[in-house]
Amino acid sequence: MTIVLFAVVALLVLTLLVLVHRWLWIRLVRDTTTPGGAIRRTGTALAFALPLLSVAALVAGRAGAPFWLERTVAWPGYLWLAVLLYLSLAMLVAEPVRAIWLRRQNGPTARAASAGAARPGSGAEPDSTPATTGAAPVSSGAEPHSTPTPAPGSGAEPRFREGAGRGTAPQATLEATAEPAAPAGQHATAADPATADPAEAGTAAAPSPTGPSPTESTPTGVSRRRFARIVAGTAAAATAGTVGHGTYGVLRGPRVKRVQVPLAKLPRAAHGLRIAVVSDIHLGPILGRAHTTRIVDTINRTQPDLIAIVGDLVDGSVHDLAPAAEPLRGLRARHGSYFVTGNHEYFSGARQWVDHVRELGLTPLENARRELPYFDLAGVNDIAGESEGQGPDFQAALGDRDRARSAVLLAHQPVVIDEAVRYGADLQLSGHTHGGQLWPGEYVAELANPTVAGLERYGDTQLYVSRGAGAWGPPVRVGAPSDITVVELASYQA
Repeated sequence: MTIVLFAVVALLVLTLLVLVHRWLWIRLVRDTTTPGGAIRRTGTALAFALPLLSVAALVAGRAGAPFWLERTVAWPGYLWLAVLLYLSLAMLVAEPVRAIWLRRQNGPTARAASAGAARPGSGAEPDSTPATTGAAPVSSGAEPHSTPTPAPGSGAEPRFREGAGRGTAPQATLEATAEPAAPAGQHATAADPATADPAEAGTAAAPSPTGPSPTESTPTGVSRRRFARIVAGTAAAATAGTVGHGTYGVLRGPRVKRVQVPLAKLPRAAHGLRIAVVSDIHLGPILGRAHTTRIVDTINRTQPDLIAIVGDLVDGSVHDLAPAAEPLRGLRARHGSYFVTGNHEYFSGARQWVDHVRELGLTPLENARRELPYFDLAGVNDIAGESEGQGPDFQAALGDRDRARSAVLLAHQPVVIDEAVRYGADLQLSGHTHGGQLWPGEYVAELANPTVAGLERYGDTQLYVSRGAGAWGPPVRVGAPSDITVVELASYQA
């Protein structure tokens, strides 16, 4: 049953992605380019290649692909996911504008303007009757195959169009074999209307019975294709700016936040003790050793008393990412550095990483507790470990302890806050949510987490959720900047 449900969800997601990509291709490629052109061919090729790269980036690691291949597809594949999100949002915002513009184009005012261009004295001649200037009018009773007489001195030899014969409209359609001279007060047009590009034309075209074509001009002189290019260019520029700024924020490294948390049972001697909380570093095919070095340097500058890494340190194996994690050996804190697993550790093998971080000088807390001066520090495994029989065990971490002492719990996911309250933890430090990472993701994260970011109280337990120091998938953050939080404990007795 679970496999069937997963297959149905996967099929729905795949169908949605196909429909979204087709819609974007129509708006950004088909509506803005000429058929058969190099730009259209390139845009069509990208419409197929980019989603395939995104799928490859998502599955390469779990499929056991070589690390060099993961790194090759990660940047374009993951970045396209962020671009896809904000490009789709931008084009959705543009759809009402497009609808209003088309309604105005096809409305009574536009039809009146087009009809007025065809009336005598309106300054324009309808395409359906390009009669020679100054030519004698053809009577409705003229023989279909008769030869009309050209106007004296016009220099033109009009003839009937091919196919004009019996059964045609009473008024014959004429075709001039020579350009007639413009009447006084009018300027001759240098370009031949028959060969001009309607997409770039600035004059109103005759309305089509089935509606305007994508290249017809509006009464204001803007063609549909040109309008589509303006909309697409604006959406692309807004998307590029949003994604570019979000990528810079991740690669620049996390900023430091400072939060003071009062604990009722904390002794006066522990007032002001600083815990540097860092989560969701996500070392992987995109964020590597340089990212770790920035984080370590930032933490050490805060001169913390204790360092807590609350899960999702890596996206990959020790074999591939050991060099990227090596700078963690440089972490410095008076009471040490501690680590608990996140759900992503179990994707590549949590046991290998628990052993490796111990070699780097960190202390793993696997459903365990340390009695530090002035308070207890406990940690539980992530709930993703339940599939391997290594899930969280609050009884082991918090069950047999002195309730007169304050207890700080490290747990990757905020959803275990109910257990923390049950076992009397005074403060739970978590991550996992990324603060939503990509707006409006925070509203989605709120559906699955009690707190998305920041400090909140649940009964006698306070919960602090960090937005994380890295990024999963696209190396982009919008509306949820990365952070390292220095939690300063405060005593009511101080």
